[in-house]
Amino acid sequence: MADRPLNVVIATDCGSTTTKAILIEKVGDTYRQTFRGEAPTTVEAPFEDVTKGVLNSIQEIEELSGRKILDGEKIITPAVGNVGVDIYVSTSSAGGGLQMMVAGAVAAMTGESAQRCALGGGAIVMDVLASNDGRAGFEKIERIRQLRPDMLLLSGGTDGGTVSHVVEMAEYISAADPKPRLGIGYKLPIIYAGNKDAAKRVEEILGEKMALEITDNIRPTLERENLMPARHRIHDLFLHHVMQQAPGYKKLIAMCGAPIIPTPAAVGDIIERVAKKENINVLGVDIGGATTDVFSVFQKIFNRTVSANLGMSYSISNVLAEAGLDNIMRWVPFDLDEQDLRNRIKNKMIRPTTIPFTVDELMIEQAIAREALRLALDQHKALAVGLKGIQQERSISDAFAQTASGQSLINMMDLNLVIGSGGILSHAPRRVQSMVMMTDSYQLTGITRLAVDSIFMMPHLGVLATVNEKAATDAFEHDCMVYLGTCIAPVGIAKDGEKCLDYKLTMPGGKVIQESLAYGELKLLKLDVGQTAQFEGNPAKGFDLGAGKGKVLTATIHGGVGGILIDTRGRPLILPTDKKQRVATLTKWSKALDLYPELK
Repeated sequence: MADRPLNVVIATDCGSTTTKAILIEKVGDTYRQTFRGEAPTTVEAPFEDVTKGVLNSIQEIEELSGRKILDGEKIITPAVGNVGVDIYVSTSSAGGGLQMMVAGAVAAMTGESAQRCALGGGAIVMDVLASNDGRAGFEKIERIRQLRPDMLLLSGGTDGGTVSHVVEMAEYISAADPKPRLGIGYKLPIIYAGNKDAAKRVEEILGEKMALEITDNIRPTLERENLMPARHRIHDLFLHHVMQQAPGYKKLIAMCGAPIIPTPAAVGDIIERVAKKENINVLGVDIGGATTDVFSVFQKIFNRTVSANLGMSYSISNVLAEAGLDNIMRWVPFDLDEQDLRNRIKNKMIRPTTIPFTVDELMIEQAIAREALRLALDQHKALAVGLKGIQQERSISDAFAQTASGQSLINMMDLNLVIGSGGILSHAPRRVQSMVMMTDSYQLTGITRLAVDSIFMMPHLGVLATVNEKAATDAFEHDCMVYLGTCIAPVGIAKDGEKCLDYKLTMPGGKVIQESLAYGELKLLKLDVGQTAQFEGNPAKGFDLGAGKGKVLTATIHGGVGGILIDTRGRPLILPTDKKQRVATLTKWSKALDLYPELK
C-alpha cells in the first residue's frame, strides 16, 4: 500500500484512564512529533461518550501549538496553513480493551495457536477452552456463560483432519449461549478458524445464535500456522461489532480517517515493523498499572502475551503473591522489615496513582518492577514457542509417541534490541535505572541494545503506520525512542574476583580503553546517542559473549543516554543469600553506576 501524502496528523490513544493526543508535522522532509495533550477518558458516567475526552486532549494541543484544529466538535480537514489537519487516527483500549475467549481442539496445539492469534490481534485472552483441558462439559458451559467476552475464536483440527472435537466445542458454546459484555440486542461475534471440513457443521450449530464469521484455518497443517486472516477478522469485528456498542464510539469512528485499532495491536505493529526494517530480533515490554504486555519478534515470528495480573498499581499485590517476598527483597539495597514491605505494597494497590516520594520508596518500586518484568517474560517464553505436535526427528521410540516440539523462540543471546515502556521504565528519574531494571529482570546476555518509549506514543505510531509508514517510522526514530545504550554481558559462573573479561574499546575520535574485569562487576562507560565504538571482547575460559566459550567477539557498539553497561556478574545472575552480604553487593553496584542519589 502506498503512503498517503500527509503534512499534519493528529493521533489519539483512548486508554482506560487517560486519552493521549499527539500532533505530527512534516518538517522539511522528515515527520516529527511536535505537541502532545492529554485528558481523562470519558467512557464512563457522567459523560458516557469517548469523544469528549478526545476533544479535550485535542483542545490542549490547539492551545499549545496555536493551530486551529476543531470547529465545535468537528476536526477540520484537510490542513490549510495553520488551520486543520490532514488526517485524524486513533487506537483504543478504553472500556477494558478487547476481551476474548478462545477454544481449540487440543490445548497444546490448536488451543495455543488460537491464543497466539487472539493475543497478536490485541486481545486480552480470558480463558482457553479445549476438548482435553480436563474440565467436564457442564464446567465449560458454565465458564463461557460466566465470562461474557466481547468475542470468541473457535479453532481446531488440521484441514482434512478430525471434525468431532471442533463440533463438540461448538455445541458447548451453543448450549452456553453467551451474552456480550457491552450492548444488548446484538449477537456475540464468533470467528471460526478451524478445519474447513467442519465449517458447515459449525454454521448449522452457531449460525442462528451468533454473528458467525468463517475464515481460513489457523493451523491448516501441523507444520504451519496461518494466523493473519483470523487476526484481520478480529480487527474488523472489533471495529464493527464491539466498538459500536461502547459509549460514543460511533461518533469516534466517523471522526477517524482510518480504522481504529486496539492499543496493544498497534504497539505490536510498530515493533514488528522495526524488526522487519532493521532485520533484527526485538523484545518489547509495556508495564502498566494492571497488566504487562510483552512483544517479541524472533526469527521473523511475532508474538505477544498479556500478563493480566502483573502490574505496578492495581495488580501490585499479585506480583508479590507470584514472585514471593524473598524474590522482591533480594533487589532492595537496604535492610527492610518484611511487614513494612507488605504495607507499602498494599498502600500502592489502594492508591494506584501515587508515585514514590523518597529514594527508599523508589528503590522498592523498582525492585517490584524487576520481578513483574521477569515473571511476564517467563509467561511470554512459555507461549512464544515453535509449533507443538510436529515430528522433529524420527526415532524408534517416538515413532509410537509423537512428542511436542514446543521449544521457546526466545533466545536471549540472539536478542538485538529491548524496548521498554510504561511509567516505571519511561519515567525513571535516571535513565540508567531503566537500563539496569531491564538488564536484571531479563538477565540480558551477549550484546544487546536498550531503549525506552519516551512518552508512550507507540500506539499512535502503530495506527499511523497503516496510513503512512514513513511518517510513523520517522517519528518513532526521532521522537519516540530514547536509546539508553548497550549492555555487554558474558554468560558463565565463577568466584568473585576471578578474571571474567578482557576488553578493548576504540571510542569515537580514536581513544582506546583497554582493561581486564573480574567476575561480579558492573561498569558504565560514556558513549552518547548516535555515537558508535568498536568493541573487542576476550572472555575467560568458561565465559561466552556470543561467539562461544572463551572465544573473542568483535562488534560495533551503539551509545545512548546511559552509555555502555559492562556486566560481569555472570549468567544466571545469582545474588548472595546472606542478607548483610547481599545489601553490601547491591550497594556496591548502585555506587558503581551512580544509580541513586547518595543519601545524606
